[in-house]
Amino acid sequence: MNTIMRQLLIFTMLLLGADSFAQQASDPEQRLKELNIQLGAMKQPIANYVKAVQAGNLLFLSGHIPDEVAGKKTRGKVGSQLSVDEGKEAARLTAISLLATLKAYVGDLNKVKRIVKVFGMVNAEPSFTQHPTVINGCSDLMVEVFGERGKHARSAVGMGSLPLDAAVEIEMVVELK
Repeated sequence: MNTIMRQLLIFTMLLLGADSFAQQASDPEQRLKELNIQLGAMKQPIANYVKAVQAGNLLFLSGHIPDEVAGKKTRGKVGSQLSVDEGKEAARLTAISLLATLKAYVGDLNKVKRIVKVFGMVNAEPSFTQHPTVINGCSDLMVEVFGERGKHARSAVGMGSLPLDAAVEIEMVVELK
């Protein structure tokens, strides 16, 4: 951060009060509006499971795959049928679906204390090695929405296939306030 930006940040914090500024900067509901992301309705499970289970203050979200979106490739193997960038976009779309489920369960994303863990699976060719880059599509969005609270532990692995030939499947663990 350059000196001018740092001074503007300090000045803003002094004007608003540090607590108010921190709260405003980390309001995930507001961030979604700023990012022009509208969360759709939570999709129903396609088999015999539930989309989320709460244990104490942890919420475990089941594996989500990207919605099919006109003009976006979300099905097929990354590395042959999809580029790394298309895989990354599929991971971002999956993150939006995870957020829709999270919001359906908690009502307000401000109830999220932090994103704890992301487990990303990439439908990839056997020689593919850029799994972390693909799953960054999800991780980057969590940080964009939740700020520091969106930084998480993560695994990014390759799979020989995924349900419905999805490019990615992602699970998430969230700590609630």
